Amino acid sequence: MFVDYAEIEVQAGNGGNGHVSFHREKYITKGGPDGGDGGRGGHILIVADENMSTLLDFKHKKRFKAKSGGRGGKSNKTGRSADDIVIKLPPGTLVKDLDTGELIVDLKPGGKPVIIATGGKGGKGNARFKSSTNQTPRKALPGQPGQFRKLELELKLIADVGLVGYPNAGKSTLLARVSDAQPKIANYPFTTLVPNLGIVRTSKYRSFVVADIPGVIEGAHSGRGLGLEFLRHIQRTRVLVFLIECLDDDPMISFNMLRAELGLFDPTLLDKPLVVAVNKIDLLDKKARKMFNSIPSEWLKISAVSGENVDDLINNITKLVFEDKRV
Repeated sequence: MFVDYAEIEVQAGNGGNGHVSFHREKYITKGGPDGGDGGRGGHILIVADENMSTLLDFKHKKRFKAKSGGRGGKSNKTGRSADDIVIKLPPGTLVKDLDTGELIVDLKPGGKPVIIATGGKGGKGNARFKSSTNQTPRKALPGQPGQFRKLELELKLIADVGLVGYPNAGKSTLLARVSDAQPKIANYPFTTLVPNLGIVRTSKYRSFVVADIPGVIEGAHSGRGLGLEFLRHIQRTRVLVFLIECLDDDPMISFNMLRAELGLFDPTLLDKPLVVAVNKIDLLDKKARKMFNSIPSEWLKISAVSGENVDDLINNITKLVFEDKRV
């Protein structure tokens, strides 16, 4: 199951209490205070794990709590610090404070673990309070409480190219043709219920990642269809590919509607480089193809099923992806 949103609670461990004790040894009548400090409570850390692609693990497990630090001991022994808890998340996960909305971290592949909740410091033992005017202090401090936070986890897939189109426009078929992905393909709308990723290899040393986003319908920005649930996954892409069915009454109207939905969801999406491909031309006879000359000349006419002009499409996408990467 693909899950791209979750809410969790994290509780770092409390610090251990400081200890009150006095040195006792034969023939030493005034050994002095020797109570040690408490240990640190366990931190909560998060790290990106490239083997994960969903937040499914957090659908049911929503609370993470680290242990408290150990109490200080005699002979100035510091209490044991508690073990940290490391939470693994998919790369591309935005971690926000649920109460304030503050973005805490945007997890990148290969990044170092980040402390998301700090364990409490251990309390001071009575040895810390000895002074010239107080030779036998009898107080110690309790450990400090560990940090508690409510977190919002929002996964945004990391891909170079996003395929955008109506349901049943042929996005999954195209992804299967040009990449190593094996998405579900069938002749009915909303075959794609979750985003699919595929790697397109253009040469021995060059490749890019394509995301097939579930079909967009009018009103998607306000929640219709699969709506906002998956539109967030094209926010990270470098290039957008609009896939239009050649059987639509007016491909230009279809294209404008798709752009409008993206703009209403996030206006910055309209600034991304784009390629428009009119798909399923294998279903048109010669006469119908001639009537199709009214579409803009820069739009590509392709067939994801037969592969016609798909290489031209990949070449256009490749230029935009790698030009953008140099910026």
